[in-house]
Amino acid sequence: MSEQWVTARIKQKGDSKCIPWRNLRDLIMVHPDVKKRADIFALSIYGLVVFPKALGHVDEAVSDLFDRLDKGVTPVSAILAETFRSLNACRRAGEGRFIGCAQLLLVWFHSHFWKVEKVSYRVFSENYSPLKELVATPRRDDITKEKWMAILQNLHKDDVEWRASWTVPDEILYRCGDFDWVPLLGIWGAVGYTPLLVLRHYGSR
Repeated sequence: MSEQWVTARIKQKGDSKCIPWRNLRDLIMVHPDVKKRADIFALSIYGLVVFPKALGHVDEAVSDLFDRLDKGVTPVSAILAETFRSLNACRRAGEGRFIGCAQLLLVWFHSHFWKVEKVSYRVFSENYSPLKELVATPRRDDITKEKWMAILQNLHKDDVEWRASWTVPDEILYRCGDFDWVPLLGIWGAVGYTPLLVLRHYGSR
Protein backbone atom coordinates (compact mmCIF):
# COMPACT_ATOMS: atom_id res chain seq x y z
CA MET A 1 0.00 0.00 0.00
CA SER A 2 1.38 3.38 -0.92
CA GLU A 3 1.33 6.34 1.46
CA GLN A 4 -1.02 8.15 -0.94
CA TRP A 5 -3.44 5.17 -0.90
CA VAL A 6 -3.51 5.15 2.91
CA THR A 7 -3.82 8.96 3.22
CA ALA A 8 -6.86 8.98 0.93
CA ARG A 9 -8.68 6.32 2.99
CA ILE A 10 -7.64 6.81 6.61
CA LYS A 11 -10.46 7.77 9.00
CA GLN A 12 -10.52 9.26 12.48
CA LYS A 13 -12.38 6.92 14.86
CA GLY A 14 -12.41 8.33 18.39
CA ASP A 15 -8.77 8.86 19.35
CA SER A 16 -7.47 6.54 16.63
CA LYS A 17 -6.63 6.80 12.95
CA CYS A 18 -7.92 3.74 11.14
CA ILE A 19 -8.29 2.18 7.71
CA PRO A 20 -11.78 0.78 6.97
CA TRP A 21 -11.80 -3.01 6.50
CA ARG A 22 -13.85 -2.64 3.30
CA ASN A 23 -10.96 -0.75 1.67
CA LEU A 24 -8.51 -3.50 2.61
CA ARG A 25 -10.96 -6.15 1.39
CA ASP A 26 -11.27 -4.40 -1.99
CA LEU A 27 -7.47 -4.23 -2.26
CA ILE A 28 -7.16 -7.95 -1.47
CA MET A 29 -9.52 -8.75 -4.33
CA VAL A 30 -7.61 -6.78 -6.99
CA HIS A 31 -3.93 -6.71 -5.93
CA PRO A 32 -1.76 -8.36 -8.62
CA ASP A 33 0.81 -9.75 -6.14
CA VAL A 34 -0.54 -12.93 -4.44
CA LYS A 35 1.92 -12.68 -1.51
CA LYS A 36 0.91 -9.09 -0.83
CA ARG A 37 -2.74 -10.13 -0.92
CA ALA A 38 -1.97 -12.64 1.83
CA ASP A 39 -0.06 -9.97 3.79
CA ILE A 40 -3.00 -7.53 3.61
CA PHE A 41 -5.37 -10.31 4.70
CA ALA A 42 -3.07 -11.16 7.66
CA LEU A 43 -2.91 -7.45 8.61
CA SER A 44 -6.70 -7.38 8.57
CA ILE A 45 -6.85 -10.37 10.95
CA TYR A 46 -4.45 -8.59 13.31
CA GLY A 47 -6.48 -5.38 13.18
CA LEU A 48 -9.98 -6.85 13.40
CA VAL A 49 -9.40 -9.85 15.71
CA VAL A 50 -6.10 -9.70 17.62
CA PHE A 51 -5.97 -5.92 18.23
CA PRO A 52 -9.53 -4.62 17.71
CA LYS A 53 -10.05 -0.92 18.48
CA ALA A 54 -12.86 0.34 16.26
CA LEU A 55 -15.48 -1.99 14.80
CA GLY A 56 -14.78 -2.76 11.13
CA HIS A 57 -11.54 -0.75 11.08
CA VAL A 58 -7.80 -1.47 11.39
CA ASP A 59 -5.88 0.94 13.62
CA GLU A 60 -2.73 2.40 12.08
CA ALA A 61 -0.75 1.32 15.17
CA VAL A 62 -1.47 -2.30 14.20
CA SER A 63 0.16 -1.74 10.81
CA ASP A 64 3.28 -0.40 12.57
CA LEU A 65 3.53 -3.60 14.65
CA PHE A 66 2.72 -5.80 11.66
CA ASP A 67 5.50 -4.11 9.68
CA ARG A 68 8.03 -5.19 12.34
CA LEU A 69 7.03 -8.88 12.39
CA ASP A 70 9.30 -9.59 9.40
CA LYS A 71 12.19 -8.33 11.53
CA GLY A 72 11.57 -11.01 14.16
CA VAL A 73 9.54 -8.91 16.62
CA THR A 74 7.10 -11.11 18.54
CA PRO A 75 3.53 -9.80 19.08
CA VAL A 76 3.05 -11.86 22.27
CA SER A 77 4.10 -9.16 24.76
CA ALA A 78 1.90 -6.59 22.99
CA ILE A 79 -1.08 -8.98 23.14
CA LEU A 80 -0.49 -9.51 26.89
CA ALA A 81 -0.06 -5.78 27.52
CA GLU A 82 -3.26 -4.79 25.72
CA THR A 83 -5.21 -7.63 27.38
CA PHE A 84 -4.11 -6.53 30.86
CA ARG A 85 -4.68 -2.84 30.08
CA SER A 86 -8.22 -3.44 28.88
CA LEU A 87 -9.18 -5.76 31.76
CA ASN A 88 -7.71 -3.31 34.31
CA ALA A 89 -9.62 -0.41 32.75
CA CYS A 90 -12.90 -2.35 32.96
CA ARG A 91 -12.17 -3.35 36.57
CA ARG A 92 -11.36 0.22 37.63
CA ALA A 93 -14.47 1.62 35.96
CA GLY A 94 -16.67 -1.24 37.13
CA GLU A 95 -17.97 -1.53 33.58
CA GLY A 96 -16.88 -1.19 29.96
CA ARG A 97 -16.10 -3.24 26.89
CA PHE A 98 -13.08 -5.52 26.72
CA ILE A 99 -10.82 -4.37 23.87
CA GLY A 100 -8.66 -7.30 22.90
CA CYS A 101 -8.68 -10.74 21.33
CA ALA A 102 -11.79 -12.32 22.82
CA GLN A 103 -10.87 -15.71 21.32
CA LEU A 104 -7.55 -15.83 23.22
CA LEU A 105 -9.30 -14.70 26.40
CA LEU A 106 -11.76 -17.57 25.93
CA VAL A 107 -8.83 -20.01 25.64
CA TRP A 108 -7.50 -18.65 28.94
CA PHE A 109 -10.93 -19.10 30.57
CA HIS A 110 -11.21 -22.71 29.45
CA SER A 111 -7.58 -23.43 30.41
CA HIS A 112 -7.91 -22.09 33.97
CA PHE A 113 -11.53 -22.12 35.12
CA TRP A 114 -12.50 -25.76 34.64
CA LYS A 115 -10.52 -28.60 36.13
CA VAL A 116 -10.86 -31.45 33.69
CA GLU A 117 -8.86 -34.62 33.26
CA LYS A 118 -6.05 -33.96 30.78
CA VAL A 119 -3.37 -36.29 29.47
CA SER A 120 -0.40 -34.59 31.13
CA TYR A 121 2.38 -36.15 29.08
CA ARG A 122 1.03 -34.64 25.85
CA VAL A 123 2.30 -31.19 26.80
CA PHE A 124 5.86 -32.42 26.26
CA SER A 125 5.15 -33.37 22.65
CA GLU A 126 6.67 -31.06 20.01
CA ASN A 127 3.36 -31.06 18.14
CA TYR A 128 1.21 -30.15 21.14
CA SER A 129 -0.73 -26.89 20.87
CA PRO A 130 -3.30 -25.72 23.44
CA LEU A 131 -4.98 -23.65 20.73
CA LYS A 132 -5.38 -26.69 18.46
CA GLU A 133 -6.71 -28.67 21.42
CA LEU A 134 -9.34 -26.01 22.12
CA VAL A 135 -10.38 -25.88 18.46
CA ALA A 136 -10.84 -29.66 18.47
CA THR A 137 -12.94 -29.53 21.65
CA PRO A 138 -16.72 -29.46 21.07
CA ARG A 139 -18.00 -25.91 21.57
CA ARG A 140 -20.23 -25.00 24.50
CA ASP A 141 -22.99 -22.96 22.89
CA ASP A 142 -25.33 -23.36 25.87
CA ILE A 143 -23.56 -20.77 28.06
CA THR A 144 -25.60 -17.55 27.95
CA LYS A 145 -24.38 -14.13 29.04
CA GLU A 146 -26.32 -14.51 32.29
CA LYS A 147 -24.75 -17.93 32.92
CA TRP A 148 -21.24 -16.51 32.33
CA MET A 149 -21.99 -13.75 34.87
CA ALA A 150 -23.18 -16.32 37.42
CA ILE A 151 -20.08 -18.48 36.83
CA LEU A 152 -17.67 -15.57 37.32
CA GLN A 153 -19.50 -14.07 40.31
CA ASN A 154 -19.52 -17.41 42.16
CA LEU A 155 -15.93 -18.52 41.54
CA HIS A 156 -14.01 -19.82 44.54
CA LYS A 157 -10.24 -20.06 44.91
CA ASP A 158 -10.32 -23.81 44.33
CA ASP A 159 -12.23 -23.36 41.06
CA VAL A 160 -9.30 -21.63 39.38
CA GLU A 161 -6.09 -23.27 38.24
CA TRP A 162 -3.46 -20.54 38.32
CA ARG A 163 -1.17 -22.45 36.02
CA ALA A 164 -2.46 -23.84 32.74
CA SER A 165 -2.05 -27.60 32.41
CA TRP A 166 0.22 -27.12 29.39
CA THR A 167 2.67 -24.76 31.11
CA VAL A 168 6.08 -26.41 31.36
CA PRO A 169 8.31 -24.98 34.16
CA ASP A 170 11.14 -22.93 32.68
CA GLU A 171 13.22 -19.87 33.40
CA ILE A 172 11.06 -16.82 34.09
CA LEU A 173 12.01 -13.18 33.52
CA TYR A 174 10.94 -11.41 36.71
CA ARG A 175 13.14 -8.29 36.96
CA CYS A 176 13.81 -5.25 34.83
CA GLY A 177 16.88 -3.43 36.07
CA ASP A 178 16.35 -2.72 39.78
CA PHE A 179 12.59 -3.26 39.59
CA ASP A 180 10.78 -6.48 40.56
CA TRP A 181 8.43 -6.16 37.63
CA VAL A 182 8.55 -6.28 33.86
CA PRO A 183 7.08 -3.55 31.66
CA LEU A 184 4.99 -4.97 28.82
CA LEU A 185 4.79 -2.62 25.87
CA GLY A 186 1.55 -2.68 23.90
CA ILE A 187 0.65 -0.78 20.76
CA TRP A 188 -1.49 1.77 22.63
CA GLY A 189 0.44 1.93 25.90
CA ALA A 190 2.33 -0.06 28.52
CA VAL A 191 1.49 -2.00 31.67
CA GLY A 192 3.60 -3.34 34.51
CA TYR A 193 3.55 -7.14 34.86
CA THR A 194 4.69 -8.81 38.09
CA PRO A 195 5.68 -12.43 37.42
CA LEU A 196 6.59 -12.96 41.09
CA LEU A 197 2.91 -12.57 42.00
CA VAL A 198 2.05 -15.10 39.33
CA LEU A 199 4.61 -17.51 40.77
CA ARG A 200 2.99 -17.07 44.17
CA HIS A 201 -0.34 -18.05 42.62
CA TYR A 202 1.39 -21.15 41.27
CA GLY A 203 2.34 -22.07 44.83
CA SER A 204 6.07 -21.67 44.14
CA ARG A 205 8.50 -20.39 46.77
